[in-house]
Amino acid sequence: MRRPMGAAALTAAALTLALALAGCGSDDSASSKPELRVTGAYMPAPVADTMAAGFFTVTNSGGTDTLTSVTSDLSDDVTLHSTKGGAMEEEKSFAIPADGTLAFASGGNHLMFEKLSHRPREGEKVSLTLHFARTGTVKVSMPVKSATYNPKTGH
Repeated sequence: MRRPMGAAALTAAALTLALALAGCGSDDSASSKPELRVTGAYMPAPVADTMAAGFFTVTNSGGTDTLTSVTSDLSDDVTLHSTKGGAMEEEKSFAIPADGTLAFASGGNHLMFEKLSHRPREGEKVSLTLHFARTGTVKVSMPVKSATYNPKTGH
């Protein structure tokens, strides 16, 4: 003869089943492959011989990824920065959300190139390699624009 389960046993069984089913599902944003596209890359012509900034947008039409570093022939010292409350702050990485964007723009997130191998002039192109946690590397050609270039106006 079977005994009926007590309320506590039923609750525990239901909770165990719910947790097991939740573990079977997948988080699409974490498990699907990132699909990255880099656009709008540019470097304003540096006004100093030792330092420059860089900007671009990463559009992701897949799962999450993280920009972990940037390398370039122009500098052995390329760092990632954010601007918070008007203050520039170095960052170790930037998350790129699933089906989202990561923008590097004047006054916000940006790259800093220090100890330049040479001072790039307007019209040159700077080669970059973006390093992502899941995607690996993406090569980018960053044109050097005028020091006052504004991507919204193209001048």
